[in-house]
Amino acid sequence: MGGKYRITGNAYPRMRRPRRRRRIVFAVVAAVVALGLAGWGTVQLIDAFTGGDETTATAAKKARECEPVPVVSAAPPPPPREITVNVFNATPRSGLAKAAADELKKRGFTIGEIGNATEEYDKKVPGTAVLLGGATAHDGPFRVLGTQLTGTQLKTDTREGAEVDLIIGTAFTALSPKAQADTALAALSKPAPAPSGC
Repeated sequence: MGGKYRITGNAYPRMRRPRRRRRIVFAVVAAVVALGLAGWGTVQLIDAFTGGDETTATAAKKARECEPVPVVSAAPPPPPREITVNVFNATPRSGLAKAAADELKKRGFTIGEIGNATEEYDKKVPGTAVLLGGATAHDGPFRVLGTQLTGTQLKTDTREGAEVDLIIGTAFTALSPKAQADTALAALSKPAPAPSGC
């Protein structure tokens, strides 16, 4: 060719448009992201206005069920002075019963007998202690005396009245610290609301 259409130089003109794959891929990705966000937003709005899977009545009922229910005990626990404690040592270590009885007396308990455990329990209490009392001891004396030491085992017999035996076991070292015992004792008179389970 000649004239104004004459080709000069080493480069030839492009006869087709350049490919635009990057723009197409970017446009597709942007559209997918936009659709995903729009769908997620729609679901959130639907849940916000309908309460998710719950109806309004169901949600209100659940809210009522989750309110703490106050615990009302049948009767307040007896004060320590009204509980007579017999202290028996079921371990080979001497002097434990006397020491424990003296400390319980300082804390306001009435002390009965002090001595070694009977053959039924002597050297046969592997834990901290056994609290032995009548059938009604669970309602008061066991709860009150249980604030003074941890890890006790509760047993009942045929006796009547509020007298309780504290049989010291081999794991016993000392009563709970007085401040800790006083806090636990005070909590018996002011029961906390029952857990709601929500």
